[in-house]
Amino acid sequence: MFHCLAGCCADALVGGTGSDRSRPAWRQAYRALEHRTARQRFRQVAVLRRFPIEVQEFANQFVDMREKRHKADYDPHATFPKLIVEQDIEATDRAIKGFQQVPIKDRRAFAVYVLLTIRS
Repeated sequence: MFHCLAGCCADALVGGTGSDRSRPAWRQAYRALEHRTARQRFRQVAVLRRFPIEVQEFANQFVDMREKRHKADYDPHATFPKLIVEQDIEATDRAIKGFQQVPIKDRRAFAVYVLLTIRS
Protein backbone atom coordinates (compact mmCIF):
# COMPACT_ATOMS: atom_id res chain seq x y z
CA MET A 1 0.00 0.00 0.00
CA PHE A 2 2.89 2.32 0.79
CA HIS A 3 4.31 2.03 -2.72
CA CYS A 4 0.86 2.46 -4.25
CA LEU A 5 0.44 5.70 -2.30
CA ALA A 6 3.99 6.89 -3.03
CA GLY A 7 3.44 6.29 -6.75
CA CYS A 8 0.07 8.04 -6.63
CA CYS A 9 1.62 11.07 -4.94
CA ALA A 10 4.41 11.28 -7.50
CA ASP A 11 2.06 10.75 -10.45
CA ALA A 12 -0.48 13.27 -9.17
CA LEU A 13 2.06 15.98 -8.44
CA VAL A 14 4.70 15.44 -11.13
CA GLY A 15 2.95 13.43 -13.84
CA GLY A 16 2.09 9.84 -14.59
CA THR A 17 3.62 7.36 -17.01
CA GLY A 18 3.79 8.79 -20.51
CA SER A 19 3.68 12.41 -19.38
CA ASP A 20 6.49 14.87 -19.90
CA ARG A 21 7.92 14.65 -16.40
CA SER A 22 11.27 15.07 -14.71
CA ARG A 23 12.55 11.73 -13.42
CA PRO A 24 14.42 13.33 -10.50
CA ALA A 25 11.32 15.34 -9.52
CA TRP A 26 9.13 12.23 -9.75
CA ARG A 27 11.60 10.27 -7.62
CA GLN A 28 11.71 13.07 -5.04
CA ALA A 29 7.91 13.17 -4.81
CA TYR A 30 7.81 9.36 -4.55
CA ARG A 31 10.38 9.32 -1.75
CA ALA A 32 8.77 12.22 0.14
CA LEU A 33 6.12 9.95 1.64
CA GLU A 34 6.82 9.05 5.27
CA HIS A 35 5.11 6.23 7.18
CA ARG A 36 4.71 8.22 10.39
CA THR A 37 3.25 11.30 8.72
CA ALA A 38 0.86 9.22 6.64
CA ARG A 39 -0.34 7.32 9.70
CA GLN A 40 -0.86 10.56 11.64
CA ARG A 41 -2.79 12.17 8.79
CA PHE A 42 -4.91 9.08 8.23
CA ARG A 43 -6.03 9.15 11.86
CA GLN A 44 -7.51 12.65 11.43
CA VAL A 45 -11.04 11.44 10.76
CA ALA A 46 -12.56 14.91 10.40
CA VAL A 47 -10.19 15.72 7.53
CA LEU A 48 -10.47 12.28 5.89
CA ARG A 49 -14.26 12.67 5.69
CA ARG A 50 -13.70 15.41 3.10
CA PHE A 51 -12.32 12.81 0.68
CA PRO A 52 -14.31 10.20 -1.28
CA ILE A 53 -15.17 7.00 0.59
CA GLU A 54 -12.60 5.05 -1.46
CA VAL A 55 -9.84 7.32 -0.14
CA GLN A 56 -11.10 6.88 3.42
CA GLU A 57 -11.16 3.09 3.01
CA PHE A 58 -7.64 3.14 1.58
CA ALA A 59 -6.39 5.25 4.51
CA ASN A 60 -8.03 2.97 7.08
CA GLN A 61 -6.61 -0.15 5.45
CA PHE A 62 -3.19 1.51 5.21
CA VAL A 63 -3.15 2.15 8.98
CA ASP A 64 -4.40 -1.35 9.76
CA MET A 65 -1.82 -3.03 7.54
CA ARG A 66 0.98 -0.80 8.81
CA GLU A 67 0.18 -1.81 12.39
CA LYS A 68 0.14 -5.50 11.44
CA ARG A 69 3.40 -5.15 9.51
CA HIS A 70 4.98 -3.44 12.50
CA LYS A 71 3.80 -6.25 14.78
CA ALA A 72 5.13 -8.87 12.37
CA ASP A 73 8.51 -7.12 12.17
CA TYR A 74 9.03 -6.45 15.87
CA ASP A 75 7.06 -9.05 17.85
CA PRO A 76 8.76 -12.44 17.52
CA HIS A 77 5.75 -14.10 19.15
CA ALA A 78 3.17 -12.61 16.79
CA THR A 79 1.11 -15.10 14.84
CA PHE A 80 -1.23 -14.47 11.95
CA PRO A 81 -3.79 -17.13 11.04
CA LYS A 82 -3.85 -17.95 7.33
CA LEU A 83 -7.55 -17.08 6.97
CA ILE A 84 -7.00 -13.62 8.47
CA VAL A 85 -3.99 -13.01 6.23
CA GLU A 86 -6.00 -14.00 3.16
CA GLN A 87 -8.81 -11.65 4.23
CA ASP A 88 -6.30 -8.85 4.75
CA ILE A 89 -4.85 -9.41 1.29
CA GLU A 90 -8.31 -9.28 -0.29
CA ALA A 91 -9.28 -6.17 1.68
CA THR A 92 -6.02 -4.46 0.72
CA ASP A 93 -6.50 -5.36 -2.94
CA ARG A 94 -10.05 -3.91 -2.86
CA ALA A 95 -8.83 -0.75 -1.13
CA ILE A 96 -6.07 -0.21 -3.69
CA LYS A 97 -8.38 -0.83 -6.66
CA GLY A 98 -11.00 1.53 -5.23
CA PHE A 99 -8.39 4.19 -4.54
CA GLN A 100 -7.05 3.97 -8.09
CA GLN A 101 -10.56 4.66 -9.45
CA VAL A 102 -10.92 7.94 -7.56
CA PRO A 103 -10.83 11.03 -9.81
CA ILE A 104 -7.37 12.54 -10.22
CA LYS A 105 -8.41 15.82 -8.57
CA ASP A 106 -9.20 13.94 -5.36
CA ARG A 107 -6.03 11.84 -5.53
CA ARG A 108 -4.02 15.01 -6.12
CA ALA A 109 -5.64 16.71 -3.11
CA PHE A 110 -4.94 13.59 -1.05
CA ALA A 111 -1.29 13.61 -2.17
CA VAL A 112 -0.96 17.23 -1.06
CA TYR A 113 -2.61 16.38 2.28
CA VAL A 114 -0.27 13.43 2.87
CA LEU A 115 3.01 14.98 1.70
CA LEU A 116 2.94 18.66 2.55
CA THR A 117 3.20 20.31 5.94
CA ILE A 118 -0.10 21.70 7.16
CA ARG A 119 0.12 25.35 8.16
CA SER A 120 -2.67 27.24 9.86
